[in-house]
Amino acid sequence: MSTNGYPPATPSGSPLEDWDALVETLAPEQTRPRHRYWLHALLLLLTLVTTTVVGAGLAQSFAENRSFDFDADILGYLHAWHDPSYLLNGLPFSLTLLAILMSHEMGHYIAARYYGVDVTLPFFLPAPTLIGTLGAFIRIRSHIASKRALFDIGIAGPLAGFVVLIFPLAAGLSLSKVVPGIAGHGDLVFGTPLILRLFEWIQFPGAATADIYLHPAARAAWVGLLATALNLLPIGQLDGGHILYAFLGERTRWLSLLFIGILIPMGFLFAYSWLVWAVLLFLFARRHPPLFDPRPIGRARTWLAIAALIILLLSFTASPVRTSGL
Repeated sequence: MSTNGYPPATPSGSPLEDWDALVETLAPEQTRPRHRYWLHALLLLLTLVTTTVVGAGLAQSFAENRSFDFDADILGYLHAWHDPSYLLNGLPFSLTLLAILMSHEMGHYIAARYYGVDVTLPFFLPAPTLIGTLGAFIRIRSHIASKRALFDIGIAGPLAGFVVLIFPLAAGLSLSKVVPGIAGHGDLVFGTPLILRLFEWIQFPGAATADIYLHPAARAAWVGLLATALNLLPIGQLDGGHILYAFLGERTRWLSLLFIGILIPMGFLFAYSWLVWAVLLFLFARRHPPLFDPRPIGRARTWLAIAALIILLLSFTASPVRTSGL
């Protein structure tokens, strides 16, 4: 019997607790493609190199009490080529950042495998950017059958990444220092999420945010906070979109448009990068695969969703990176 991609309605009198078993019975058997372990390892290695180069530049700038100059420190690739030992000082940044990104993606991976969802290992994206990477992602290669599975897979990544970044954030703040006016000496000004400001207040009571120079390990945790906040935005196929979809279903489509629309004035008021995100999310991440599951999400997951919202508020900054002239 054709159901146009949806499982048929639960038979009369059948308990909803048997829904997962019913979906598993109806789902077609698929041959899982092999993992390309060599590709995952190669991308991870290349990302280690690119993030370590950035980390070495951050470490040198930190030691000299000067603002990080991306245009100048990109020459660290040439420096590292002639003197590989230069990269050693970049490891606190790169290893911290990769540990946070890996924890986030493995949170998704483990949750997906728990529900029998076919999923790849993390793909890391090396790039000569301000942080040495474009992030990481996993690819889900089979259908997610239930709202609970979708919710758990979606929330597992941000929760895991956030928990892992707390220690390097605190440790990195303990290694940071006060340099009066440091934020105004460079071309770029980095925003301060609420949780980072709380840690700064504990470590440096009375010091202005603009005077606190973050250690590279703390800067890596800052990147982790940014990644967590972006992923928790309640839009389309982002983690926050999955969480919202588990509660509201197809109504999430219209809410995604609303939240994308909010990013547009934010781009003009705070940081132009929000305009880029608005375009990318509208074009590539707005739609959500349909899911039919009549069961309520449950009280425990409702509390987890509230926790995710709190994490979003703690991690979010309206102006993550801006030029010092704005």
